[in-house]
Amino acid sequence: MIRGILSITGKPGLYKLLSRGKNALIVENIATKKRTPTYPHEKVISLADITMYTDHGDEPLPEIFEKIYAYTEGKAIDVKGFADDTAIREYFAQILPDYDRDRVYTTDIRKLFSWYNQLVAAGITEFKENGIAQDEAAEAAEAADEAAVK
Repeated sequence: MIRGILSITGKPGLYKLLSRGKNALIVENIATKKRTPTYPHEKVISLADITMYTDHGDEPLPEIFEKIYAYTEGKAIDVKGFADDTAIREYFAQILPDYDRDRVYTTDIRKLFSWYNQLVAAGITEFKENGIAQDEAAEAAEAADEAAVK
């Protein structure tokens, strides 16, 4: 379900891919529902394409979101409620015990929790794909990169 959900560098929040034009992608902020174009010079990445380092390789973000959702029973995480970096890391270790503590920074965990909270607030609780589907967000990002090169 999160294949069409994008993170855009320099823009706050998460965006849903609506369509692609010749020189831009049309996206909608999942919180405000405001539509806006993104251009080839902006870095766009689908959440489904992001992974996190673990001791046994990389763990895809959709699977981590599923684990967080199960652990929190579908509730949002109070990111500001953690006393310090150690507390947030200990909490994350309960969800994903084998995350690579050397290569995963606290800021990465905070961003992950922030994205999770935004998805849950927007009513997106199905994180994995339910079958064979094309990755339109990745294709759109590649098309935007190719347009930037030309």
